[in-house]
Amino acid sequence: MRSSFDFAPYRRSTVGFDRLFDLLETDLRGDAGEGYPPFDLSRQGEDSYRITLAVAGFRPGDIEVVAQQNQLIISGKRGEDNDEGQYLHRGIAARAFERRFQLADYVEVASADFDNGLLKIDLRRVVPEAMKPRKIEIGGSSPANDRLEAPKKKDLEAA
Repeated sequence: MRSSFDFAPYRRSTVGFDRLFDLLETDLRGDAGEGYPPFDLSRQGEDSYRITLAVAGFRPGDIEVVAQQNQLIISGKRGEDNDEGQYLHRGIAARAFERRFQLADYVEVASADFDNGLLKIDLRRVVPEAMKPRKIEIGGSSPANDRLEAPKKKDLEAA
């Protein structure tokens, strides 16, 4: 049983969160063909991740990996089979696919490797120096100069 949630009140009172609400609504609706190809998502370190897709029957030239605007799109289309034999059973999927992954800010694709029917895509988070936290030195005068001194009796008589 799927429940619906209305994000309209939140959309009216926030600015710049449209993409977040779109992602939440898409996730609540679910996607029908999201089971193929199967994949694993793992954390390799503090700021590194790996997506591993099982793409048996595909060659590296049949697969395209595109990263754009916080989205990773992996698509595959098998070339023509030159086998002369007649299949009695075809269990290895030959259908085209497209799988999309939403990437967080500052996550970029480091590499993509194909080995033994597995496509491994390494991702890393690279936060720009300007966005990293930095310590701010607090300036000011010494505490002795911050106090106001009462005028001395001698200064009052001269005036």
